[in-house]
Amino acid sequence: MNAHPIIIPAIAEDGSLYPVEKLKAHEDGLFHLAISIFVFDGEHLLIQKRAASKYHCGGLWANTCCSHPYWDEPSDSCARRRLNEELGFNVPLSRRRVVEYSADVGGGLHEHEKVTMYVGSADRATLEVKPNPLEVDEVRWVTPADLATEIAEHPERFTPWFRIYAERYPDLHV
Repeated sequence: MNAHPIIIPAIAEDGSLYPVEKLKAHEDGLFHLAISIFVFDGEHLLIQKRAASKYHCGGLWANTCCSHPYWDEPSDSCARRRLNEELGFNVPLSRRRVVEYSADVGGGLHEHEKVTMYVGSADRATLEVKPNPLEVDEVRWVTPADLATEIAEHPERFTPWFRIYAERYPDLHV
């Protein structure tokens, strides 16, 4: 954990935003903002295995990158920042959709997120991926068909939100 708490935007019942510590948002299941990134080479999606040391879902596979904007940070800026911080590269990203989900992420933590989804394209033959070991244990490219099979056979290997995304939005690469 960081020495200083990370402050993220939570969403009040009236739709207004208010600052909250990221861990508190997950402990209390507060509705809050998040981003998720999906980088493709054709139909192949770059996925990451979260660092085992992460405070929730460590060692599980997830989409290319996911995070929370800082308080008063635009989602677009957060997406670019976190892709570089986690995986050491940048590609142009386009907003695909905004979704909401709620999931138990283990250890008494719960995510209830309003997620802005971003899609980017890359050439995996030339893309230099430099995972930050504090964030990511490994990466790999996978087709939607192979991903669906693997999630069906071994759902426990994947984060709850990634399983939700794979089920609800199988057409992200289109």
